Amino acid sequence: MLRAVIFDLDGTLANTISGIREGVNRTMQAYGFPTHTNADILSFINNGARMLIKRAMPAEVREDDALLTRVLADYDAFYGQTYSHGVYPYEGIPKAVQALHGRLGLRIAVLSNKQDAYVKGLCEALLPAGVCELAQGVAPGMPAKPDVRLTQRVLDALGVAPHECVLVGDSNVDILTAEQAGMEHVSVTWGFRSEEFLRQNGARRIVHTPDELVRVIEFMKEGCKADYKSGK
Repeated sequence: MLRAVIFDLDGTLANTISGIREGVNRTMQAYGFPTHTNADILSFINNGARMLIKRAMPAEVREDDALLTRVLADYDAFYGQTYSHGVYPYEGIPKAVQALHGRLGLRIAVLSNKQDAYVKGLCEALLPAGVCELAQGVAPGMPAKPDVRLTQRVLDALGVAPHECVLVGDSNVDILTAEQAGMEHVSVTWGFRSEEFLRQNGARRIVHTPDELVRVIEFMKEGCKADYKSGK
């Protein structure tokens, strides 16, 4: 029986790229490093803030761990000022999350590789009140997705087993996270990765709109064994 839905945040619930880019570029400017386009940032994300900043730094200095740690600390400060800038939920997402929680009776959580404080702040600002039971990001010393320990923390907090959850995300990291944790997964195409990329990385259930996501999860909740087939 499906009891809970765990959402990725960036590229799944909300378009957050503007705030990330602004925070990264303020940091790069502070060190005299080149700044980056949206396309650059999209190629850097999904593996947590430390890897984001490492990829954003010039190649000749990114292996300097002491420097990376300093730059990351400054990025955390800058991103604390920019993380909500230009950020918006994808069209239909608030309604879909409300339907999953209200009409289907599913528990809702968010699991992101973004810094924990900013995950909580964005979920509170972007999702309907009372719908998201748990918003979990990465805290210092905590491993990022797809490490199973972060996922297990969410499962334990919800009090549900992996087979009772589905993970919804827009990236290969989300697919791998679900597989390593023993959860089902649904991939969305409105985020930061293409449908072709998702299929190449093992996506089995792919949806194109939030309404379709609700239909797929309802299909899964009813215990259907066959995979949902999109009409597209």
